[in-house]
Amino acid sequence: MSSAEVRPGIYRHFKGGDYEVLYLARHAETDEYLVIYRQLYGDHTCWARPQKSFSELVEDASGEPVTRFTRVGDRPDKPLD
Repeated sequence: MSSAEVRPGIYRHFKGGDYEVLYLARHAETDEYLVIYRQLYGDHTCWARPQKSFSELVEDASGEPVTRFTRVGDRPDKPLD
């Protein structure tokens, strides 16, 4: 997945839980793409993760390779909490 393919929207983590990707940012020193996202449960904490890590394959509980985050829909039309 290229940085252009990570776009704002709702993503599901391979272990469960939905997250909203807010935008991509660039690290000021390394020029690396970072995905800025927030959890859609609990206290809605915001996170930053390197795009490469956000999009990488990981093993699920059965040992099968899956994408760490999978896009499941568009951003909601409601304001952020």
